[in-house]
Amino acid sequence: MNELQSPGKETRSRQALIVGGGFAGLNAALQLGNVKGVEVTLVDRHNYHLFQPLLYQVAMAGLSPADIAAPIRSLLSAYQNISVLLGEAQSVDLAGQKVQFDFGELNFDYLVLACGATHSYFGHNEWEKYAPGLKTVAHATEIRKRVLSAFEHAERITDPDEQKKYLTYVIVGGGPTGVELAGAIGEMSRFTLSRDFRRINPSHTRVILVEAGPRILPMFSEQQSNRAARDLENLGVQIWTSSVVTNINEEGVELGEERINAATVLWAAGVEASELGKSGGMPVDNRGRVIVEPDLSIQDHPNVFVAGDQSSFTHQTGNTLPGTAPVALQQGTFIGKTIREELTGKPRSKFRFHDKGQMATIGRSRAIVELGRFKISGFIAWLAWLVVHIFYLTGFKNRVLVVMQWAWSYLSFRRGARLIVDRDSSSEPPKAPEAKPEEEVPVSSEP
Repeated sequence: MNELQSPGKETRSRQALIVGGGFAGLNAALQLGNVKGVEVTLVDRHNYHLFQPLLYQVAMAGLSPADIAAPIRSLLSAYQNISVLLGEAQSVDLAGQKVQFDFGELNFDYLVLACGATHSYFGHNEWEKYAPGLKTVAHATEIRKRVLSAFEHAERITDPDEQKKYLTYVIVGGGPTGVELAGAIGEMSRFTLSRDFRRINPSHTRVILVEAGPRILPMFSEQQSNRAARDLENLGVQIWTSSVVTNINEEGVELGEERINAATVLWAAGVEASELGKSGGMPVDNRGRVIVEPDLSIQDHPNVFVAGDQSSFTHQTGNTLPGTAPVALQQGTFIGKTIREELTGKPRSKFRFHDKGQMATIGRSRAIVELGRFKISGFIAWLAWLVVHIFYLTGFKNRVLVVMQWAWSYLSFRRGARLIVDRDSSSEPPKAPEAKPEEEVPVSSEP
């Protein structure tokens, strides 16, 4: 018997501290909800849980932020042993079993770190100003502002070269996020916006997807990767493979000796884990991910677990598991169950990821799905992608709203969230010169 079960002793509730309310942190908390013998505190820098796989839809004006987010307090309100706090972790003291936050210090018996990851610009953090990534709602609304503002600027100017620059979009990174962004911009420019402007033709928008490797979507089979490339090209997207970005500034992107003049550059090329693990003296890999044991704990600290994008788990395949929602969800669930069962004296087991396949959407009625040797593409794959994402979306209300939004967009080719917000942001693209009233503004026929 452990201390909690020993007769004659007053039992003490263990303190489980969860840092991060993403897929890993939230599912760990759900497993511990109303479990006797443990008090749970979940701390996140935001008061909502974000469904990141659909974040690009917010960036591309297909959905509003509220459609893919739900308040963490609301999701956990049924569990009396779970408290939710708004704050940001600053440091971890493993020996003292405490975490310092911006609001104060919290002690723990069990610690779950699920702080996620941020963008990696591979030593060129100055590029972030010109090429935002997509990890948060703030990133999504900033990207939406830049994408839509570029069309507005192009409508106002007379110089054909400047107009062409504002109608050129470069996406760096040929993974799922880059492919989804490129496909959405291509689709939006050719279908959604084609009737909305008078001085420009949005269908002449140039969308360039830049990938350093030999092909896009390298995690998929070559057959599926090629199918996605064809679908993108049908939407007018140009794919530049084996192209390494050497510089990004306000004028566009440089790839060695070649230069692309573009007003809008989006980054989807790499991520790095939260620095909390490294600063806490935990073992990390070259991307800052905490190296974990087979049970997702860290070496010499079996009461400290790390999950999701912040962890490096290599015990199953020899390679680190990908930073995807299914991995984070399963790891969070496993950690919650491990703590719950350990409180009753059960021995620990090893984590094993159950791969349910992977999928990526390219646009309306276009997607690829791969599960082992089973591969589908096109409309059927898009329907499968749709069903899976709606199933995992948090909250019944959000599911209904998303289905309605997608149905409307599918039938009408319209996007209902085309709002440009925060126009005072210092990161807004430079203003284009105003067209003089007496000047005739030509409509460029160049792509």
